[in-house]
Amino acid sequence: MNRPQILVVEDDPAVRNLITTTLETQDYQFHTAQNGGQAIMEAVSGNPDVILLDLGLPDMDGTEIIKKVRSWSQVPIIVISARGEAKDKIEALDLGADDYLTKPFLVEELLARLRVALRRLQYQNAEQKPEETEFINGDLKIDYVSGCVWLKEKEVHLTSTEYRLLVLLAKNIEKVLTPTFITKEIWGSAWENNIASLRVFMATLRKKIEEVPSQPRYIQTHVGIGYRMLRISDK
Repeated sequence: MNRPQILVVEDDPAVRNLITTTLETQDYQFHTAQNGGQAIMEAVSGNPDVILLDLGLPDMDGTEIIKKVRSWSQVPIIVISARGEAKDKIEALDLGADDYLTKPFLVEELLARLRVALRRLQYQNAEQKPEETEFINGDLKIDYVSGCVWLKEKEVHLTSTEYRLLVLLAKNIEKVLTPTFITKEIWGSAWENNIASLRVFMATLRKKIEEVPSQPRYIQTHVGIGYRMLRISDK
């Protein structure tokens, strides 16, 4: 990927300068927006690779920007906000944000989150095919055609719900998925009755694909937020 284009949406001059200076030192190209209206215009015209988004903007709430951008684009969105409550994080992630960083933050952590988003974008671009037939991550393999799963070349027998959970996480690798999002995708209109069941199914899935379920390698829990499949680096 040639010099990624980052859109920085931040109305606080000090924070905006911190972020843009950090991006400049890492050779990222960037555009800035100080309010929601500018942010949407830049997102449309600038075609950024990643959006760094503050929620507390002077003309509209950042969650509105997430909803508008998601109506036409899947560009990675990393929220950077002073709102640290779990409900705020869950709302932003449910609306389509890919990650959430709470102010004050370390620039090293911001850069790490940005690298994750760009890696995910690279994988998505590299794997774009008319129809994806399989997923490989470390020792884990999913054959979408046969509906079979292997771990270290040994077939893993999953229930229908476990398989759908695994596929959902795999197709959103490196992205935190909230329980509400997962249950809506898996159970549809009956999602509210299955929030508690999700923990049970996630536990049984981990027992089948994790060597040490209490120290998961593939499926990470973000306490109070949701679940994420980690990409296993090739050795």
